[in-house]
Amino acid sequence: MADPTGREAVAAVWRIESARIVGALARYTGDFALAEDLAQEALAEALVTWPREGVPAHPAGWLLTVGRRRAIDAFRRRSARDERYAVLARDLGEGGVAAGSAPADPVREAADVLWDPDQIDDDVLALMFVACHPVLSREARVALTLRVVGGLTSDEIARSCLVPTATVQARITRAKKTLGAARVPFEVPAAAERTERLGSVLNVVYLIFTEGSTASSGRDLLRPDLATEALRLARVLTRLVPDEPEVHGLLALLELTAARFPARTGPDGRPVLLEHQDRRRWDRSAIGRGRAALARANGAGRGLGAYGLQAAIAECHALAPSVQATDWERIVLLYEALGRLAPSPVVDLNRAVAVSMAEGPAAALEIVDALVAGGALAGSHLLPSVRGELLTRLGRSGEARTELERAVELCGNDSERALLEGKIAALD
Repeated sequence: MADPTGREAVAAVWRIESARIVGALARYTGDFALAEDLAQEALAEALVTWPREGVPAHPAGWLLTVGRRRAIDAFRRRSARDERYAVLARDLGEGGVAAGSAPADPVREAADVLWDPDQIDDDVLALMFVACHPVLSREARVALTLRVVGGLTSDEIARSCLVPTATVQARITRAKKTLGAARVPFEVPAAAERTERLGSVLNVVYLIFTEGSTASSGRDLLRPDLATEALRLARVLTRLVPDEPEVHGLLALLELTAARFPARTGPDGRPVLLEHQDRRRWDRSAIGRGRAALARANGAGRGLGAYGLQAAIAECHALAPSVQATDWERIVLLYEALGRLAPSPVVDLNRAVAVSMAEGPAAALEIVDALVAGGALAGSHLLPSVRGELLTRLGRSGEARTELERAVELCGNDSERALLEGKIAALD
C-alpha cells in the first residue's frame, strides 16, 4: 500500500528545492525549458516511487539525479553524443538512478548532486536573471520566475497577479519558447546587464515574499517556505549588487515584515490583527537586521525607492509600542510619496487605512470610494474588506455586511475568510 507521507515529502522537498533543482539542471543541459521539463519528470517519478518504496535518504539528490538521467536519455534520443552528453554522463558512474530506482550509492550520489545552501547562489541567481531576461515582457518575467524560482502553481501566480490562470499559463509557455528561440545562456549576467534586469528580479522576490506572508489560497495564512526563500534571495542580491540601495530597501522591507510573523497567527492558526498582536513576540533580531538594511539604503544618498519607502513604513510599525502610539501621520506621508513614485490601487488602499487611523474612517472612505468608482481591484477581496471595516467604524452596519460578504466571496485563503466571517458575525 502506498505511504501517503511519501506524497507529502515530495511536496515539501519540491517547495524547498525546486529552484535549485531546475537551476542545476539548466546549468548541466544549457537549456532552460528542457531543465524545467526534466525537473517535472523527476517530480512525477517521485510521486509514484516515494509513496511505494519510501522516501530516499537524500530526497533532493534523488530528484536531481533522476533529472540528470532524463537529460541523458533526451540527448540519446536526439543522437546528441556530444560534449554536453559526456559532461553529464561522466560523474554518474554505472548503475545510478534508473526509472523508479534509488541511487546505487546514495552517499556518493548525494555528495555529487547536493549542495550547501550557502554555496548555490550562482545557480538560483542565474535562474532568476534568465527568467527576467529583457527579451521577455515584464508580465512574462514575473510569471516565469514565480513558477521556476518560487515554485508557485499557475493558480497561485494568477491570484498574486490578479489575472486569470489561463493567462498565466500562456505567459509561461510563451516565455520559455522565447528564451529558447533567443538562445539565452544560463549564467549570471555581467554587471552592465544586471542593472537592466534588476528591477524585474526585485519585483519577483517581492511577489514571492508577498505570497509567503499572506497566502492567496489554502488553509494557512502564512507560507514560511516562500517567505524564507525570498529573504534568502534578497540577501544574496545584496551581496551581488551591494551598491544598489533599492536592493537593501527590499531586504529591509522583507526583514521588518517577517519580524511580525510569530505574532500574526494564534495557537489555532487563525490570523491575529495588528491591534491584537503581542508585540513581545515580534522578532527583534529581524527588526534589527531590517533597520540596518534600511539605514544602508538611506546612506546611499539617492533617496529611497519604492521598496525603501515601504520598509520605512514597516519600521514605523516595528518601533511603535502599540497601534494607538504608531506615527500614523508619518505613515500617511510615506504612502503619499510611494504613490507618486510607484502609483497603484493597492498603495492607495493602504494609504486609506493609514488615513483612517490618522484622520478617521470618513476621510479614508472617500479614498476607497474613489477606487471603487474607478473599477480598481475588482477581483480582489482587499477593497471590500477595507470598505466593510470603514463602514463598520462609521456605524453603517448594513452596508458593512454587504461589503464583508463580498470580500468573503472573493477571498481564496481559508484563514482570512474565517476572519472576515467573524467580522460579519460581530455585526449581529
